[in-house]
Amino acid sequence: MRSRGRNGPAGALRHTAPVWADSAAAPQLLCQWNIGEPIAIGGLGSPGAGEPRPPGALSAIDDNGLVRRIAHPRSCLVPWLRALAIAAIVGTMRAQAADAPTEHAAPIAEGPYRVEIDAPSDLRAPIAASLGLVRWQHWPDMNADIAERLAAEAVGEATNAAAAEGYFSASVDVAVDRSTRPTVYTVKVVPGEPTRIADVRIDVSGPAVDDTPRGTDAIARLRAGWGLAPGEIFRQSQWTAAKNQALATLRAAPYPAARIVRSEAAIDPDARRAALSIAIDSGPAFRFGDLVTTGLGRYRAAMVENYRSFARGDPYSEATLEQFIRRLNRTGYFSSVQAAIDVDSSTPDDAPVRVAIIEAPARHLEVGLGFSTDVGYTSKVDYRDVNLDRNGLQLLVNGQLDSKIQSGSIRLIAPANEFGWIGTFPLGARRTDIEGLVTRTAYAGTRWNSLDERRERAYSATYYDDEQEPEGAALQRSHATYLEAEQYVREVDNLLSPTRGFMASLQGGGGIPGASTRGFGRVVGRFVAWVPLDAGLELQLRAEGGAVLAPTRDGIPSTLLFRTGGDTTVRGYAFESLGVKEGSATVGGRYYAVASAELVRWVNEFWGVAAFADTGNAGDSIPGFRFVAGYGAGIRVRTPLGPFRVDVAYGEASHEVRLHFSVGLSF
Repeated sequence: MRSRGRNGPAGALRHTAPVWADSAAAPQLLCQWNIGEPIAIGGLGSPGAGEPRPPGALSAIDDNGLVRRIAHPRSCLVPWLRALAIAAIVGTMRAQAADAPTEHAAPIAEGPYRVEIDAPSDLRAPIAASLGLVRWQHWPDMNADIAERLAAEAVGEATNAAAAEGYFSASVDVAVDRSTRPTVYTVKVVPGEPTRIADVRIDVSGPAVDDTPRGTDAIARLRAGWGLAPGEIFRQSQWTAAKNQALATLRAAPYPAARIVRSEAAIDPDARRAALSIAIDSGPAFRFGDLVTTGLGRYRAAMVENYRSFARGDPYSEATLEQFIRRLNRTGYFSSVQAAIDVDSSTPDDAPVRVAIIEAPARHLEVGLGFSTDVGYTSKVDYRDVNLDRNGLQLLVNGQLDSKIQSGSIRLIAPANEFGWIGTFPLGARRTDIEGLVTRTAYAGTRWNSLDERRERAYSATYYDDEQEPEGAALQRSHATYLEAEQYVREVDNLLSPTRGFMASLQGGGGIPGASTRGFGRVVGRFVAWVPLDAGLELQLRAEGGAVLAPTRDGIPSTLLFRTGGDTTVRGYAFESLGVKEGSATVGGRYYAVASAELVRWVNEFWGVAAFADTGNAGDSIPGFRFVAGYGAGIRVRTPLGPFRVDVAYGEASHEVRLHFSVGLSF
C-alpha cells in the first residue's frame, strides 16, 4: 500500500498549507484548504486583495468579535472522525470476537508495527509527533485495516507538520513493508524549499503611543525584542512565540491590559513568502492601588502589607509585582502566594492588587544527612516555628555535626516592620577542627536587613567570645564587640541561577576599643560577573578580598580572620587550608584575596561542562603575600536550588588532584 501527497501547479487540487485560526483569544485550529492559491492565515474582516476565500470556507465570529477564517468543515472534522472511526471499528471487532464461537474465531490483530521517518533531521521530531500512525504503533490490537487508514491520514498530517516548520511544498510518500516482522511503515518527506519571512509589520495603538517615556520605551523594547526577522524561515511555533513575547513586553510595564487585536501570517506557498503583521492595543497605563488580600487566618494584614515592593500610586511593573511575590514566599509564613493587578478595574490609576494566600504550617522539623567534599559527611537538624508569639515572631533552632564543624544556634526573626526592615537576634556556639586548628566560638547579637534583595543593606552588632588552639602552639583567647554595615548589589537576570549581569558586596566594620580584646577595623569586598559569549557559552569572573586593620592578629576572634581554599574559593586545595602557618596548624590571617575565571559551555538548557582557573591565598602581611593557583574542569547542572557543580581540580602548590562538590550561590 502506498499513499502520496504532492503539491501540483497553481489551481490544481493539492495538499497545501495548514490554516491557523490566529486571533489572540482563540485556540489554534489546524485545518486544510485544498486550493492552489495563496493562503491568508488568520485575518480580520472580509478578504481583500491577495486574500481569497476558498470554496466552502466559513467565517466565524469569536467571543471578541474577531473574524476567524476556517477551512471547509470536512477538513476540520478529520481528526475527530478518525478517532471515532478507530473507536467504532475496534469496538465492533471486539464485539464480533466475543460473540463468535471460539473454534471459528479468526485472528483480527496484526499487532504492533514500526514507523520509520525518512526526512531531514530537523523535521523528524515534529513529523513523528504529528502522526497518528506513530502514536498507535505499539497498540497490541492493531489490525491491517486500521493501520492502512492511519497510513492514509499520515500524508496530510506530515504535510501539515512540514508546513508548520515552514515547508509548504512538501512531498509526502507512505510505504508499507509486510515482509518483515513487525511490519514497517516508512513515511518519506521531501520538504522542498522553505517559506521565508518577507515582511513584518508591528502596529501599536492606544495610550502607550503618546505616553513618553514609559509607553514609547515599552514600544521600543517590543520592537527590539521581536524575534522574527525578514529572511528567516517561517515556523508556526516561532510565530506564536514572537506574538506572545511582544504582548508580554507591553504588559510587563505599565500596560497589563494590553491585547492583540489582529495578527496575520499571509503565506504564499508558490512564492515561498510569508508576510507577518500584528496589531496590539496597549490599553491604559496602570498604577498600583490598595492590596486586597484573601486567605489570611493566623496573621494580620500588616504581615502582607509590610512586604510590599511598591507604594500606592507607583506605575505598574510586572517585575515589581514578582518581587513582592518572592518576598512573601521567602518569609516562611505562606505555602502559596498569587498576586495580580486588577486589569478590569474602572480606575487604572488606582487599580487594586489582589493577593491570594495559603498559609504554611507554623511548625516544621527537618533532619538531614549529606556529604560535602569540604567537610565530609554531615548531619543537620532544623526546627522552625514561624508564629511563636502569634504575631509572626519566628524561632529557628539549628544543629550541625560533621568531622570538622559542630555548631548549634537559636535565632529569633521578627517579621518585616512598616519601614521594610527585618530584625534577627542570633545566639549560638561553634567548634571547628580544620587544618590543625581547633576553634571554639560563642556569639550573640542582632542584625537588621532591608527587604530589597537587589539593593540589600544590613547593619549588625555581635559579641564574640573565642578560643584558638593551634596544634603545636599556645592557646589564645579573645573577645570582640563587633559592629558592621553591609551593602549588596545584585544586577542579574536570575537571582538563583544567573546567566548575565553581576553581583557585588562591601562589608565594613570594627571591634570597639574597650569592649574588645583590641580595637580593629575590618573590610571585605566581593564581585562576581556572568558574561554570555554566545548562545551556549558563558564566562564567569569572580574576585574577592578582605583585610583586618590591626598591627597584629593576636586578640582578634578567629571568625573575623581569613582562611581560604575549598569548593567555592580556590579549588585544588582542601577546605580552609590556605592561611598562616603557626606550629603545624593553618590559622587565619589579616588579609586574603581570591580570583577566578570559568568558562561554561551549556550542552542544553539543564547541564554543561566547564573549565576554570582559580588563584588566591590568605596571609598576615601584604609584602609576603603569595598567590597559589588551581585549575581544572567540571560539570554544571541547573537546579531549583541554583547551579550544582562537580569539579576536578589540580592544586599547583599542593601537587594534589581534588574532587569538589557545591550547589547554590552564596552572595
